[in-house]
Amino acid sequence: MAFESVDALQRTLAETVFQYAADRKKAAGRALGTLVEIITFYTLHTWNLRDHVVIERSVPEFANADILHNVEFSLHPIQARHEVEIAPLSLPLTAAKIKRHLPFLHETAVKSTQVLSRDAVKRNATVLVESETGPVIANVDTLNDSSCRLTVCRLSTNPFAIFECKRVGVEEGMRKGPQTIEKAKQGAYVARSVSSLQKVRLRNGQFQGVMEQPNGGFLTGLYDEVLREVIDSSSVVEFAGFILTVGVVSNHGNWFTSDNHNKELRVLAQSYDWLLFLTDAGLSQFIDKLLLNPTPDLAPAREAFLASYSGSSGANRFTKIRMAVEADGALRSYFTAHEAEVETWFNVISPHDGTIENLQSDLRKLAAKSW
Repeated sequence: MAFESVDALQRTLAETVFQYAADRKKAAGRALGTLVEIITFYTLHTWNLRDHVVIERSVPEFANADILHNVEFSLHPIQARHEVEIAPLSLPLTAAKIKRHLPFLHETAVKSTQVLSRDAVKRNATVLVESETGPVIANVDTLNDSSCRLTVCRLSTNPFAIFECKRVGVEEGMRKGPQTIEKAKQGAYVARSVSSLQKVRLRNGQFQGVMEQPNGGFLTGLYDEVLREVIDSSSVVEFAGFILTVGVVSNHGNWFTSDNHNKELRVLAQSYDWLLFLTDAGLSQFIDKLLLNPTPDLAPAREAFLASYSGSSGANRFTKIRMAVEADGALRSYFTAHEAEVETWFNVISPHDGTIENLQSDLRKLAAKSW
């Protein structure tokens, strides 16, 4: 690793990229948080799950729709997929313009949102329509001067999985960030409350899984065994309301390491179905190639990053939601070409015998179900 810790990396970014900021370290810390989310999003993209993803969507607690929780990424079943070509292309590309090419939307009110802006910034997983049956989202596939190809998907309202990214900075001279335990508790609460598969702790410290069945009975057993039954089963009626919960945490003097857990990491590990640890080495490697010793493959992404963090006002061109078109292409190509390497950036905290390959397999099984 190029840096002894992410804290050292943050100081380097503060000195080399964020000199203009009143609080350089805080600005660098926020950028690091954005990079964790971007790594997570483009990893999902590489796993061919892009069309299932909705970004920053409110997910209700199970059987308690009065309480909603905003999550970074929710993955939804696809009810229908449509390929659309817009030609000739006139920017900005709005939901209203896309609607003209989709007969099933002709009588539907669409959102006043842009999939592509005049300055060639795309909006990932653009929600065109919100309805009782679920959102309709659009993603840009290819773009040239005269045309744009998109994939438009009608998704189910209820997700089959959620991903949340957790990272907290440390103030100078402090050993722990004051919000660390609060963010851990918040993430743990969401992970334990959104799915129909509930956890009950036994006296021996293990977890019992409990899920109410449509007939009023209960499916129960050791949590890991019930979880496996739900994922592997072809039935969806029995397991309605199930959501696989995945947390992604990164270290910054708070989470310690994947082998040396503190209280906050233990709280999250016992709450999410899967907890992934984005290692210092992995995050450092990505930032080194993106910003500090840039590789030509990521030059458009670096340009978008620096334009977004220049100290001048203007729309950000480098977030999980809004990304410059050329930067998006560079990131997609990089993550696809380096898929095996990127996966080594993550350590699996829980389940204790889980692998990244297992998680991919579980997500594909859930995506393929006829929900």
